[in-house]
Amino acid sequence: LLCTNCVNCYSLNVQLLCNAFTIYLIIAFDELRTDFKNPIEQGNPSRARERVKNVERICCLLRKLVVPEYCIHGLFCLMFMCAAEWVTLGLNIPLLFYHLWRYFHRPADGSEVMFDPVSIMNVDILNYCQKEAWCKLAFYLLSFFYYLYRCVRRGSQ
Repeated sequence: LLCTNCVNCYSLNVQLLCNAFTIYLIIAFDELRTDFKNPIEQGNPSRARERVKNVERICCLLRKLVVPEYCIHGLFCLMFMCAAEWVTLGLNIPLLFYHLWRYFHRPADGSEVMFDPVSIMNVDILNYCQKEAWCKLAFYLLSFFYYLYRCVRRGSQ
């Protein structure tokens, strides 16, 4: 079994990476929302092509973050299980199941996991993705402080 203190300290470092992923998601969704709402340049055809390229670029970057985020969180859960951190594992299981559900319910057309450029510009989908990113950020930040607390508490015993 893994050393519980090592697992908590390692989790702190990797948790910061998940926080960075999620902050990037929030910034990207905000950029998409701003680009979507700009009424001044809606009628300009050259600006429309530029907007489409920008949306495709952002969606491509977002898709590259999905699988690493899911794998990192799965690794967390595996480490917590090996270290017999049952409370921490129990707190992470709902997000792990959500990640699995999201991954297996991706579009069936092939390689894209999610964040299709056409569908992401739908206001409802964009709102959903942005709320999801904010909820994940809240979860990751709360988890970070919980892991920090556990690491300090175990170190003082």
